[in-house]
Amino acid sequence: MLISIIIPCYNEEESLLQLFTEIDSVLDIESLDAEVLLIDDGSVDRTAQIIEEKASEPNSIYRSIIFKRNHGQTAAMLAGMDYSCGEVIVPLDADLQNPPSEIPKLLAKLDEGYDVVSGWRRDRKDKMISRKIPSVIANWLIGRISGVPLHDYGCSLKAYRRDAIEGVRLYGEMHRFIPVYASWQGAKVTEVPVLHRAREFGDSKYGINRTFKVILDLLTVKFLGDYGQKPIYFFGFLGMFLCLLGGLAGVETLIEKWLIGTKVHTNPFIFLAIFLSIVGVQSIMMGLLADLQMRTFYESQGKRTYLIRNMIGFDKNTRTSATTGN
Repeated sequence: MLISIIIPCYNEEESLLQLFTEIDSVLDIESLDAEVLLIDDGSVDRTAQIIEEKASEPNSIYRSIIFKRNHGQTAAMLAGMDYSCGEVIVPLDADLQNPPSEIPKLLAKLDEGYDVVSGWRRDRKDKMISRKIPSVIANWLIGRISGVPLHDYGCSLKAYRRDAIEGVRLYGEMHRFIPVYASWQGAKVTEVPVLHRAREFGDSKYGINRTFKVILDLLTVKFLGDYGQKPIYFFGFLGMFLCLLGGLAGVETLIEKWLIGTKVHTNPFIFLAIFLSIVGVQSIMMGLLADLQMRTFYESQGKRTYLIRNMIGFDKNTRTSATTGN
């Protein structure tokens, strides 16, 4: 069974050599048949050069994909999936915080009959305020809203059977939601605790602002999952609810005017509240509509969400097949 290890890389020159050593070691010890796809996401250091050199070695199992510019982790992961050949796909960060030695643990769980195995950084070695607390909140929200209760959606170390995620297209920061998409398609999803190490090299690419991106992406995922084929239900019920609230507010204004004499409609705070509520609702609706339109733009024309500068280690047939989407 061929395993495709997919590693997005962004300014990770200091960790790559140790990463290669650890990957080679676990593949040798476990006798795993694997390919390793290294995707440079517009790095400004020597990351692209290092992974190209690795992919250029004779009989190398490493492949390199170099983006023209920074597209984000989700696009890098999608590129790896598009150009990979394995029956099992294993994403892995390049920062060494999740050691490659944990991969066999996920594969063993797949052998028990699961389609998706998610890593759980139970003893997480990250900062409490900026990383751990926002992660706990985000994971709880995702589990509650999606119906797929995992402890650690943000852990990149996962294992997927290819047929379980066939046809899943990723946008924005949505790589963390792959288990949700897979579950909606009938996949059996589980998780296992994995070792997590403190970062030794470079700087973290994550900040607390990422939590807000996750929440916005979660709204999109929930909308597409429940109303993707019938959006009129969502917008229709919301519109009727808002009209009902507007009617009640109008009735209340009349009652106060007739019984108390209070001129509610002249209060500037009422106008401000109404204005902000309308603008907020319109902003959310416009965001959802724009996301749907963006998906139609890419998928109807066969466009991809990333641009590749160079590729090494791929044969012509694999490259042509991925380019045409077959």
